Amino acid sequence: MPLALLALTISAFAIGTTEFVIVGLVPTIAEQLSVSLPSAGLLVSIYALGVAIGAPVLTALTGRMPRKQLLLALMVVFTAGNLLAWQAPGYGTLVLARLLTGLAHGVFFSIGSTIATSLVPKEKAASAIAIMFGGLTVALVTGVPLGTVIGQHFGWRETFLAVSLLGVIALISSFILVPKNIPQRATATLREQLQVLTHPRLLIIYAITALGYGGVFTAFTFLAPMMQNLAGFSPNAVSWILLGYGVSVAIGNIWGGKLADKHGAVPALKIIFAALMILLLVIQFTASMQYAALATVLVMGIFAFGNVPGLQVYVVQKAELYTPTAVDVASGLNIAAFNVGIALGSIIGGQTVEHYGLAQTPWIGAVIVFAAFLLIGLSGRLDKPAKVALAPRT
Repeated sequence: MPLALLALTISAFAIGTTEFVIVGLVPTIAEQLSVSLPSAGLLVSIYALGVAIGAPVLTALTGRMPRKQLLLALMVVFTAGNLLAWQAPGYGTLVLARLLTGLAHGVFFSIGSTIATSLVPKEKAASAIAIMFGGLTVALVTGVPLGTVIGQHFGWRETFLAVSLLGVIALISSFILVPKNIPQRATATLREQLQVLTHPRLLIIYAITALGYGGVFTAFTFLAPMMQNLAGFSPNAVSWILLGYGVSVAIGNIWGGKLADKHGAVPALKIIFAALMILLLVIQFTASMQYAALATVLVMGIFAFGNVPGLQVYVVQKAELYTPTAVDVASGLNIAAFNVGIALGSIIGGQTVEHYGLAQTPWIGAVIVFAAFLLIGLSGRLDKPAKVALAPRT
């Protein structure tokens, strides 16, 4: 794998840290800015909104920019957004800073996927995407806990300062390692970009992404309270469980990429979605059994993010076939679909906890993943060329 992928991975690590670290800082921000917890929690949604807008819209608008130049510009915007959060005088400025960094996030992962696949042979495309997204999973394991500790001991502003330093490192590594001669795709016209939004085959993949990710996040959002309130682990033990879960996620992300490379995106996604359904149903029954719950969670981590490389390489492959001049836009919409899934999964999980209790989130998540499993099966069948019946000779 080329060294340029290392620069993409470092950038993904920085971006992943700033995306998820806010969850651990919500209580501190609410207290220090004198806002309610729901208002502080809105900073998560604002970021996701920035990603959802930035991924398709800004990816389309920046289609003519050289890829390396765009990468460097994105890391400058990302770093500036975190510096703005560091110096934010109040809640409104912090909202603006989160929106700004979310915009950079959306475009980065849109073009990052296509850049990663352009750096390697086609048979290694999913593995290249997995390596880049590995930065995101490593952020879950290390960046988020460290950022939360910094926020708790030194203040939430210092967390954003630390993430800004990560942005500078990512900027320098991209400048040094990413080649200038990255293949430039033809710029899509507005009509061609709209085809991405209306092409039924691509819409199916976006639905698969949103459902597959949403089903996982229906339960994942409340993993910590489940381990503490249902399985009976102490808060300190839950922190270590989440760390172990993050390690499983990192392993599963790379494994998922290799699986998609070896068997193809559709067979790999069928295996992963089937395993996730089973594991979500298993944890429904093991949640109150301490060590059985722990084992289930650690295994589930391997599959939870293993679908990312397959989903992303699948949408790029289909876009190259159906909308070849708007591949980056198609990739960006899939990034938006991931974030729609995260938002919907969290909302569905929250409503489930409020009305039916914490213990009911796994099986509802399994039902949502089952819908993704059915759709990937349908998409796989549509991929197969129709058999033409030959008329008998007379």
